[in-house]
Amino acid sequence: MTDIETLTTLIKPEADALGFELVRVQFVSGAEEPTLQIMAERPETGQLGIDDCAALSRRISAKFDDLEEAGRDPIDHAYRLEVSSPGIDRPLTRAKDYQNWSGHEARINLVDAVAGKKQLRGMLEGIEGETIKIDDRETGSQETPLTNVHSAKLILTDALIAATVPVSADGADEIEEQTLEEQED
Repeated sequence: MTDIETLTTLIKPEADALGFELVRVQFVSGAEEPTLQIMAERPETGQLGIDDCAALSRRISAKFDDLEEAGRDPIDHAYRLEVSSPGIDRPLTRAKDYQNWSGHEARINLVDAVAGKKQLRGMLEGIEGETIKIDDRETGSQETPLTNVHSAKLILTDALIAATVPVSADGADEIEEQTLEEQED
């Protein structure tokens, strides 16, 4: 199994060099080939444009190719690399996400139940230290340690859409083909 901490340690400097923050690194096994999913964002917008995704993908590919040539391939099997923006209904992966998106609806899947529930859904109330606060629709205000979160994401609502900084969609409908030599430059 591929070690996510090692991959994150290798990927983070590449994102940092472009001025991006990593949101999530995960390996997903699917019906087809396994996929290394990397979500990153520009700190000022919370999003990543198409050109940004391509730039980060090229940097990561080059680094992993160099490691493979040196006999230190971090992933010893075939996989697909996927670099994306976290999107509007983004995952909540860092403590600061719970503060930044306070006042918006979220779904939090827990390791251990809180108030008899393994999933809380409602309005985020923020984070204090390492304790997340959420006003659950069914059980009211709840708290849980960040370490008890299995996964969490924002719920797409009109309020969330209105609060999201728009990015340019320029180029989203254009397809640019490159030869292998052009990609290596």
